[in-house]
Amino acid sequence: MFAGHIGAALAIGRLDRDVGLGSLIAASLFIDLLLWSFILLGWESVAIPENFTDTHQPAFIFPFSHSLSAAIIWSTLAGAVVFLWYSERKGLSLRAVFMISVAVLSHWLLDFTVHNSQIPLLAGTSFKVGLGLWDNMTLALLFESFIMLAGLYLFLDGANTSLPKKIALSILCLLILSFTIIGMTIAPPPPSAMAMAESSIIMILIICVLAGWLGKENQDNR
Repeated sequence: MFAGHIGAALAIGRLDRDVGLGSLIAASLFIDLLLWSFILLGWESVAIPENFTDTHQPAFIFPFSHSLSAAIIWSTLAGAVVFLWYSERKGLSLRAVFMISVAVLSHWLLDFTVHNSQIPLLAGTSFKVGLGLWDNMTLALLFESFIMLAGLYLFLDGANTSLPKKIALSILCLLILSFTIIGMTIAPPPPSAMAMAESSIIMILIICVLAGWLGKENQDNR
């Protein structure tokens, strides 16, 4: 659910054009950024099962990044950071606090729909949840594609930005969606968990920077 998280951020961005798109996408991917960082630190883990070619579903142990309790904490902390930032530099925007917090929490909600029962409600608890939409990969990818395309439409509709940047953002989103579909269908298993973590962190950072640049004109032209 990589493209879907970005689609959710785009849709949330429709609420207030003054909140940077890069910040919203970073918020929507923040829990994954924590996950891969925690894997590199040895605090969480991911295993590539033998049937990965058939399922394309790694097995995660991620109570500190992806449990419901952790997601609520990360969402609250992200909102608190935005609260301090806006109150000191731009004047308080409760809408911005709400949008960033919702973007962070939306990550857990979307993961809950696709993961099997491996998402803990509390860090360290054995009780795990997940609707398992990935068990029907065709339906899962249709669902994710809808979120991405609907989010892109909602963000671009009425956006005060140049046509070239709208086109560039659309191309970026379609590339992300394409790579997501390839990654969940025909891509070979990653060489190692560490390589998977490192490449994921790099990709998240690049996407956030590009989105920040493509969305910046939206604020400058207001």
